[in-house]
Amino acid sequence: MSRRSSAGRTPPPAPVTTTAPEPVATTAQKLLAEALGTFLLVFGGVGTALFAANFGASDNGTSLGVGFVGVALAFGLTVVAGAYAWGPISGGHFNPAVTLGVAAAGRFAWKDTPGYIVAQIVGGAVASSLLFLIGSFGPAGWLDAAQSGGFASNGFGDLSPGGFGLGAAAVIEIVLTAVFLFVILGVTHARLGTAFAGLAIGLTLTLIHLISIPVTNTSVNPARSIAAAIYGGTGPLGQLWAFIVFPIVGALIAGFVYRAVFEAKKA
Repeated sequence: MSRRSSAGRTPPPAPVTTTAPEPVATTAQKLLAEALGTFLLVFGGVGTALFAANFGASDNGTSLGVGFVGVALAFGLTVVAGAYAWGPISGGHFNPAVTLGVAAAGRFAWKDTPGYIVAQIVGGAVASSLLFLIGSFGPAGWLDAAQSGGFASNGFGDLSPGGFGLGAAAVIEIVLTAVFLFVILGVTHARLGTAFAGLAIGLTLTLIHLISIPVTNTSVNPARSIAAAIYGGTGPLGQLWAFIVFPIVGALIAGFVYRAVFEAKKA
């Protein structure tokens, strides 16, 4: 006997869905999104440090530069913009340390990390190359001064803005990169995350820069460090290893700890 409704009529068949499922981004699209996001971060953050941080003063002595606070905000704002623009496509890493950290947390496939890291490094290098090009058309002596000053590169010892040594650089880069990853993993959690994840991540990066610009000029991102060091001269290039190793160590620690503590399955 066929089923009938309470009115004695056979219920209509369920409607057939004809809308195609939302397409998943291709690998090429994801890599391009990562390159674009890293480009924006370096172009906006390093560009602000080079062009606007110490712009000089007006005739009445008022500073026209944005200083450390402006540079910190620039890095944070680029991440906010990139997260909402390209995050839905690639996840919005824009940072090799973030890619490795989320892989350690089980949120990203290890096999996909090399492609993301290459795309991020390329995006950052293109950005710093364009900054160099802009500087080459600047006032006489500007580009030479920017390069002799390290081209907004990261550094310790004599290359630290505040003269902090290698030990300080190691601690602050490891700790702050771990903090950054803990925030990222928390606000992007599948069940407990927030729609304002991009804003939270960007504000966290701003805070990180406010803390650590005087110590290392703030890396927490090997792609950013590589991009600036390309044009920073032998000193920044010689210290570049530290700003590749320390952020990655901090990110891996955070990723493995987060997975063990917050994502462990109940027995």
